[in-house]
Amino acid sequence: MKTGLVEATLALAVAVGIPAGAGAQTVKYPERPVKILIGFSAGGGTDVVTRILAQKMSEGFGQPVVVENRPGVSGMTALQAVARSAPDGYTLMMGTQSNLAVAPILYRRYSLDPTRDVAGIALTGASPQVLVVHPAVPVKSVADVIAMAKTKPGTLNFGSGGLGTTPHMTGELFASVASIKVVHVAYRGEAAAMNDVLGGQIAMMFATLPAVAGSVKAGTLRALAVTSAQRAPAAPEIPTVAEAALPGFEAAVWFGLVAPAATPRDIVSALGAQVRRALAQPDVKQRFADLGMTIESSTPESTDAYIKSETAKWAKLIKDADIRAPD
Repeated sequence: MKTGLVEATLALAVAVGIPAGAGAQTVKYPERPVKILIGFSAGGGTDVVTRILAQKMSEGFGQPVVVENRPGVSGMTALQAVARSAPDGYTLMMGTQSNLAVAPILYRRYSLDPTRDVAGIALTGASPQVLVVHPAVPVKSVADVIAMAKTKPGTLNFGSGGLGTTPHMTGELFASVASIKVVHVAYRGEAAAMNDVLGGQIAMMFATLPAVAGSVKAGTLRALAVTSAQRAPAAPEIPTVAEAALPGFEAAVWFGLVAPAATPRDIVSALGAQVRRALAQPDVKQRFADLGMTIESSTPESTDAYIKSETAKWAKLIKDADIRAPD
């Protein structure tokens, strides 16, 4: 281990000394492996992002940071596990919009509230989605999609990887802002939905940019717009939904590291510092850029505030659109 890294690790260890009791020595953190839960299967965007950061955090802490996939119920299985874990900094979760701002509202039977049950550590990245259509669909722009949906209400459909997923919620937000009626078709995973868009069985879907870039280039899908506030650096030729037709429209796949709510603030701060250190490294920046992701520096406090604002945003949409999870 390089000298500078050793010094950084020691500085962090000293910074997060937690009093063990009156007159007792402080406890250094971390003294054993740290586990990061993921609420989705291996190989997806959340998994890739988490493993990139886990490696860098392992180097910084001098302890293994291991990743464990616990898929189920739109990420609620992992959220429940981390909320019930000991608040000692050794069990964390890489959350997303799906399981930190949407699924807890849809699946009330879990009685989980991320704004209460977990503590934000850091936002780790965001990726715009892109609205893609099959080439046979007679639309060339977002405005065309809206016009078609208004001319024939309820005949235009869009696919997603399931209820409450980011592509589903983005489609619902799009319909709400545009004041149109479109039909949601839920699949068991985004790959299945994408296959049916490619095959022409459904008209369109909102998908992550890396997932459709090859198909757009090959002409088997037509990209109409990205959902971020600004154009995506990886595809600057694609306009945003906001500039194309719906001013102010914005939705993204975002990722955030969280811990059990009662985790000591010194530990939360140390974890946040490690994430920011990792995100600042050139190779991480390049890998994220290759994934079509943007990085924004955040603190535990700003992460908590963002989760709260996203929860309010999607809760309103779920109520207004009357979106319900099956009993």
